[in-house]
Amino acid sequence: MKLSPEQRVTLHGFNNLTKSLSFNMYDICYTRTKEERKAYIEYIDEQYNSERLTGILKAVSDIIGAHVLNISKQDYVPQGASVTILVSEGPVVEVPTESYAESPGPLPDSVVMQLDKSHITVHTYPEYHPDEGISTFRADIDVSTCGEISPLKALNYLIHSFDTDIMTMDYRVRGFTRDIHGHKLFIDHDISSIQNYIPKEIKEQYDMIDVNVYPDNIFHTKCKLKEFDLNNYLFGYTKDQLSPEEQQEIAERLMSEMDEIFYGKNMDPAF
Repeated sequence: MKLSPEQRVTLHGFNNLTKSLSFNMYDICYTRTKEERKAYIEYIDEQYNSERLTGILKAVSDIIGAHVLNISKQDYVPQGASVTILVSEGPVVEVPTESYAESPGPLPDSVVMQLDKSHITVHTYPEYHPDEGISTFRADIDVSTCGEISPLKALNYLIHSFDTDIMTMDYRVRGFTRDIHGHKLFIDHDISSIQNYIPKEIKEQYDMIDVNVYPDNIFHTKCKLKEFDLNNYLFGYTKDQLSPEEQQEIAERLMSEMDEIFYGKNMDPAF
């Protein structure tokens, strides 16, 4: 179904299409000792504790125009955090024309549209290699909306909220709603790729792959940073403190780790 920005379809009842965005980000770090690993995990737990994550999700609620009904948050021992926010229909405002276009959403400075019953969650997963050397931090965020606005409009803000080496994004529209004549609508906006909701300056920084199933309204995009600077992956020191051989070995381990996460498979022959 194609809609011009000016078109509005008159529905029978409310728009009960469910639109779900899963945003996964990964931060990779080289931690050569147990002390470095511990310090990295402590740093991550401080940077992305439940209080800060709650602030991020509240901003997402503002972007998609939702009222926060309930917040559940928890910092875990030994590491990690979770936040779940239950939201309901937000204030109804004039519909901006860009809401129907495939374009990056706003940063949190205004409420844009209407939302009905929904939820937003985030879970964090600090993790490390058992033989030392590699530590990773993953955050999983799910934004599920019922109504007109797509949670993809929150993607721009989410990308800016995390320092990411790798991102994977899944978007799906489920169910159907009806117009006043009883005709089913299985999607209420045009979309060809999640990439169209990512700002140009961000896309230029990443290698990107799309896997889309258009007939089923399923869209998948994954991204990996193009440029590699070893200094960005060392915790507490710089590469000039390492020998050229050490620099090469560490760089190869880090890039291999990133490739395995990006392609979703082990590349070590041992596996």
